[in-house]
Amino acid sequence: MATNSSALRIGIVGYGHLGQYLVERILKEGAGSGLTLAFVWNRNTDKLKGSVPDELVLGDLSAFADRQCDVIVEVCHPQIVKDFGLRFLSRSHFMVGSPSALSDPDLNQALCQAAKQHGRTLYVPSGALWGGHDIQRLNDSGALKALFIRMSKHPSCFRLTGDTLSDWTEGEGRRVLFSGSVAELCPLAPNNVNTMAAAAVAAGTLGFSGVRGEIVSDTALSDYHVVEVEVTGANGFSVHTVRRNPAKLGAVTGSATYNSFWHSLLVCKGHGGRVYLC
Repeated sequence: MATNSSALRIGIVGYGHLGQYLVERILKEGAGSGLTLAFVWNRNTDKLKGSVPDELVLGDLSAFADRQCDVIVEVCHPQIVKDFGLRFLSRSHFMVGSPSALSDPDLNQALCQAAKQHGRTLYVPSGALWGGHDIQRLNDSGALKALFIRMSKHPSCFRLTGDTLSDWTEGEGRRVLFSGSVAELCPLAPNNVNTMAAAAVAAGTLGFSGVRGEIVSDTALSDYHVVEVEVTGANGFSVHTVRRNPAKLGAVTGSATYNSFWHSLLVCKGHGGRVYLC
């Protein structure tokens, strides 16, 4: 068991459902897992009152360096990755909870260069992606030929830009909302396709433009989200997985993903200036 002096200091950026889960778990179990909470930031600080100790509330995110974190975890919005990612990496390891931000090739390259320059690690949590490390190993061996991911959810669970789903009606059934490259999909559904973004990171030779994605609205999916992954390798090799992640109506994140994030955080101890799928 780690002592308080050796515990990793964690900064949490965002206090939605996932941020609340991580904060509560660090406060309750952090000592036994070698973690301690350095700060919590949320755009609306009123949301933190009564649930986060006052001394842990960070009012101005620009002052994050004062808290001397080992790992900063973003769990709110891709814009934070764009605005603060380079600064975070200059002072700590950085876990990107919204990897859809990495679909911007210039930002992706800049973050990777910053991680190398400062000797930090840019972490991408597996989240709802099943078999991410297997995809990464296949990619690294040069045998990955194609990757396709389909995410199906109740329409109330999508947070899309524009008015793509504004006309949905209960009982309409299944509707394909988009099918194409993950690079094109990320700006359309930045809060919904982080699983696909994690897959694009794992499949580095294909990248965001080479990995294909599809999002499907289905009013029959009132109790869970479905993530289907089709991997194609060399010499006829293929794998097709189907993951059902329990989720309430309106929930962007399935319940099993919360525990996945926790286990991702536990491995964020530095892997030497590179992107690491955790």
